[in-house]
Amino acid sequence: MENIAIDTAYIKLGQLLKLAGIADSGVHAKILIMNEEVRVNGQVMTQRGKKIYPEDHVSVKGFGEIKVTK
Repeated sequence: MENIAIDTAYIKLGQLLKLAGIADSGVHAKILIMNEEVRVNGQVMTQRGKKIYPEDHVSVKGFGEIKVTK
């Protein structure tokens, strides 16, 4: 599991995927999300703009899990 620290109240899912180096671009993040390869706290997420807060867990098929920290 990789920890990603943010200094804001939340980060949008697409931005998090780019920050973690999983997605090369916003388009790549969108494709991963639209293909239902991304889960937030265990649930499939299809909203690129979903707000991700500290302590949320994001997993991406083939890449592993990310924990967002403050």
